[in-house]
Amino acid sequence: MISIITHPIRIGAAAAALLFASATLAPVALALDDSEKAQVEQIIRDYLLANPELMIEVQQALEVKQQAEAQEQAARALTENRGAIFNSPNQGVIGNANGDVTVVEFFDYNCSFCQRAMQDMNALLDGDENLRFVMKELPILSTGSVEASRISTAVYRLYPDRYGEFHNGLLSLQGLKDGARAIEVAGLMGLDIEKLEEEAGKDNVVDAFREANDLATALGVNGTPSYVIGDEVVFGALGEEVLREKIDNMRNCGKTQCS
Repeated sequence: MISIITHPIRIGAAAAALLFASATLAPVALALDDSEKAQVEQIIRDYLLANPELMIEVQQALEVKQQAEAQEQAARALTENRGAIFNSPNQGVIGNANGDVTVVEFFDYNCSFCQRAMQDMNALLDGDENLRFVMKELPILSTGSVEASRISTAVYRLYPDRYGEFHNGLLSLQGLKDGARAIEVAGLMGLDIEKLEEEAGKDNVVDAFREANDLATALGVNGTPSYVIGDEVVFGALGEEVLREKIDNMRNCGKTQCS
């Protein structure tokens, strides 16, 4: 048997990885004994310590791979759940209900970044009469979020034309948003509080939240705000200009990125 240790060579990153794999698979590949495996592992360790930038490269490569896998997962989920994502009865609509481009937003009333996202949405809607925003209630941050979303769900079911006003009014408030503050906003709007509380207490309101949560999981959404625009899932509050570019591209080529 030719021992790697008795023929020392300078190994590069690829060779180091190969040696590591060989050492860990010794019974099958090189049949190294324990002493030889220890020496090979020490060579690899010393090399990585002398060249730590390789670990950064590995981490970057891993992140690229994970992002690609996440996009593939999202693409499959978009195909399989398109109806529920864009046209479920369990969602409020702001803007033109018959708009030619739809932006789906997953949000939580107690998400500070969602307040910024609300400003982006309003700026986009102000200059675009054919834009449709679909709001997915994803109350994941607190019990107060669930309470607020119960009332919000009741508003879009009973007063769909007033939902945008309610959404902006509640989300604009500072501090914790809960059921009591949601009722306060609805009261200032002159909505029937008794009817709203009755609707909010129905069991199927939770079904709406469950649907949104299932869609978020399938799409790889793990935080708010997140969006679906056409063929793409967009994570985070990236700002008005980023969203506007994707909306314009949808109109120009049917995709968020035109070649």
